[in-house]
Amino acid sequence: MGTIFRQILRHSLPYRAALHPKNTRLWSSVGATSNEPQNYTKDVLKKLVTSNKVVVFMKGNPSAPRCGFSNAVVQILRMHGVVYDAHDVLSSDELRQNIKDFTEWPTIPQVFINGEFVGGCDILLQMHHNGDLVEELKKAGIESALKDAEPSQAKEDIKK
Repeated sequence: MGTIFRQILRHSLPYRAALHPKNTRLWSSVGATSNEPQNYTKDVLKKLVTSNKVVVFMKGNPSAPRCGFSNAVVQILRMHGVVYDAHDVLSSDELRQNIKDFTEWPTIPQVFINGEFVGGCDILLQMHHNGDLVEELKKAGIESALKDAEPSQAKEDIKK
């Protein structure tokens, strides 16, 4: 499965050039590195998912993802130049389980835009390739670095 994501992301190469050079760090780990124990109740999770326009619950962190699916989400958001909060579910068993219960979605990573659950890696990847992610980010008031890129080009690259 990892090979498929590498191929898809590699075929998005023209998009990589569109990164925002002004953004050197596109994520923050709000609450993810706190040494204090945290109870991840529904209210706490609601606050976390609304703390930024884009929030990702992933394995590892954006500078060191600990699974291929989390890495793919990081790469997609990086290509779009999105600033987001990242939460490492491996740092807390309670967080990992409660975020799954909160969304009723069994897998990690989980992506939220404007406080709404969008989906996991597969959904984000599909949205990236068909151009829906640019539109969804626009609704949230985020200008994608790929706003002028043609989604059909990525589809043609994959066919080759």
